[in-house]
Amino acid sequence: MTDVRDELASPVRLLPTDSSAPPTDGTALCLSGGGYRAMLFHVGVLMRLNEAGWLPKLDRISSVSGGSITAGVLGARWGSLGFDSSGVAASFGDAVVKPLRSLAKHTIDIPSVVVGLLEPLSSIGDHVAAAYRKHLFGDDSLQALPDRPRFVINSTNLASGELFRFSKPYAADWRVGRIPSPDLPVATAVACSSAFPPFLSPYHLDLSGANWTTDDGNDLTTPDYRGELRLSDGGVYDNLGLETAWKTCHTVLVSDAGGQMAAEPHPPGDWGQHMLRVLHVIDNQVRSLRKRQVVNGLVSGERDGVYLGIRSAVADYHPDDPMPADPKMTLPLAALPTRLASLDDDVQEKLINWGYVMGDTGLRKHLDPSVPKGTLPYPARPLT
Repeated sequence: MTDVRDELASPVRLLPTDSSAPPTDGTALCLSGGGYRAMLFHVGVLMRLNEAGWLPKLDRISSVSGGSITAGVLGARWGSLGFDSSGVAASFGDAVVKPLRSLAKHTIDIPSVVVGLLEPLSSIGDHVAAAYRKHLFGDDSLQALPDRPRFVINSTNLASGELFRFSKPYAADWRVGRIPSPDLPVATAVACSSAFPPFLSPYHLDLSGANWTTDDGNDLTTPDYRGELRLSDGGVYDNLGLETAWKTCHTVLVSDAGGQMAAEPHPPGDWGQHMLRVLHVIDNQVRSLRKRQVVNGLVSGERDGVYLGIRSAVADYHPDDPMPADPKMTLPLAALPTRLASLDDDVQEKLINWGYVMGDTGLRKHLDPSVPKGTLPYPARPLT
């Protein structure tokens, strides 16, 4: 029987339908939220994993928010990556890096808010999804994702207070039910996952005509819950995209480019701004607790893997032959605002370089010491 203290120390919550036995195999990659900042940091991590032939080793890729933009492109283009016998995708740059860097040149959050408010027949979420469709996904549906690795794009169901998961086999909320083989656009799933509050949330997704299946444990099965869903950023529930990965895989790689609340010497006193500040404090503490629990789980041996944080320092990993990265250069990158707002080439390439360096550090220290030291994707943008 699982000790209550063990459950409290876990970074995820066991549901009534989950097995209490920890997984013994499988490898997962979790991609956090954080707008374009996270999207590009994750690109760097993926570039390093690709060079080392690690992408085909992944069984599951679980994402939220900005991480879902990166994961969505990787999943939609998986079949065209051209993996060689050593597991390296020759087309990774053209298929994944180029479209994501192109998107990062466009601001889509504020225009979507303005147009969504002015046009009564469309919503803010519709315009975000349209931008993803235009720049990244076209008409690709969830059925275009590969069978392996399993891509899980997470959002938060505001009605049930649980995750709503988009994947190729099903879209589901463990309390509401499951939609087998959903023919939903990848752009829509990513827009739901990245509907961060307050301005891009909620995304109104009408699933009243879907073929819902009722499974054991579903207790919210009425049309009220299976009609128009109001979905928010997956990071509202699970800022690291851990939930399904930690429960199903023994080796878990976490790429965390999430935000951090800044100190405020004179916090506002009016009710509205004061409440926002209180909510930011609560959110920051939840994020910090989940991070600590993940790291503790890795250190204790409960799971194998590595935590790669945008606020981490290479020196903290004690590598034998580190790639150089000065915190004076990397911490400002971590402090970039969580937005879907245009970033210039200098910032883009430094973010990708930083994700690459963290990927190299974690890979060689904790996953495969035989991998040779990497070289910066953009050597003209050193982090020193």
